[in-house]
Amino acid sequence: MNLEFTVTAEDAGIRIDRYLSEKCSEVSRSYLQKLLKDDSVLVNQKTTKSNYKVNSGDQIVLCIPEAVEPEITPEEMDLDIIYEDKDIVLINKPKGMVVHPAAGHYSGTLVNGLMAHCRGDLSGINGVMRPGIVHRIDMDTTGVLIVCKNDMAHNSIASQLKEHSITRKYYAIVHGRLKEDEGIIHAPIGRHPVDRKKMSINEKNGRDAITHFRVLEQFAQFSYVECQLETGRTHQIRVHMASIGHPLLGDSVYGPAKCPFRLTGQTLHAGVLGIVHPRSGEYMEFKAPLPDYFEDLLRKLRTT
Repeated sequence: MNLEFTVTAEDAGIRIDRYLSEKCSEVSRSYLQKLLKDDSVLVNQKTTKSNYKVNSGDQIVLCIPEAVEPEITPEEMDLDIIYEDKDIVLINKPKGMVVHPAAGHYSGTLVNGLMAHCRGDLSGINGVMRPGIVHRIDMDTTGVLIVCKNDMAHNSIASQLKEHSITRKYYAIVHGRLKEDEGIIHAPIGRHPVDRKKMSINEKNGRDAITHFRVLEQFAQFSYVECQLETGRTHQIRVHMASIGHPLLGDSVYGPAKCPFRLTGQTLHAGVLGIVHPRSGEYMEFKAPLPDYFEDLLRKLRTT
């Protein structure tokens, strides 16, 4: 399988192994370095080394041997479909569901269910591991996710994501009481310099990231907030809120290790997604109600 990328000015100057690691999160960095060593990566039609720093406009072709990809099996699932037409399908993703197959998760993912539901009608731009997937939300994040059934729709939604014109509102419960009713967090996000499984505020090698937050409700020790994404970096809301001293409740990666409630992962819900429909050109907005566990938690916090 060949994956092709064009380096933007935003990514210029970073090592090619890190660039590819961010673009292909399902492929380990060590395997990418092996592919570089095996001359399976071309930059402007020439082989390169892992320490090469990419330039704006570079045309990169990554060749991943087909033999290393497992067969992704369609699985019948009871998907919570918010909206569907011949171009797109909007899913209300439950907590604990992985979006697409990767190491350790080759079954039970949203993609497995979509392959059965859509019967092959999914865009192929992101390859066989991520058919139809144009953006993701974390395994323990719930809410609205858009999936594209064809390449036309995929290109349209991808362009809107790149232009930051898509409306994405998330709802979260965070530690502490915020001093301001609303604000903007503008800080670059990149891989953690020590723990490669984590993201962090990274002034040197991070990518521009902007989150708008608004306090919806204050409790004794927590706050219920709305976060609207202007950019869409990995773990953006989790990293940004932790960076201002208000990590998400239940987030043991970026917040306290111990949680006062029985939770599975962070309290984060993708509640609103607004797009321009790729075929009609009409602006459409989709909403997913807060999951039961989130509503129950809010009720508890209101009485304590």
